[in-house]
Amino acid sequence: MAVVLFDSVQAAIQAEHAVRVEGIAAKLIPVPRHLSADCGMALRIPCDEEPRVRDLLQRLGIGFRAIRAL
Repeated sequence: MAVVLFDSVQAAIQAEHAVRVEGIAAKLIPVPRHLSADCGMALRIPCDEEPRVRDLLQRLGIGFRAIRAL
């Protein structure tokens, strides 16, 4: 699994919707303690979907801080 970190809750919610529309399994979760971000929410995704999610969010202009493996 991997998590996408965001600067805002709004971006996290937009990303969850966009990713699910594309058929990618995703779930909003609290940011894991060992990671930090300005926003308290992260999007959990399968590791093998990371390149696809990164490309999708960039194409849609949904800002994210980083994608980290869990």
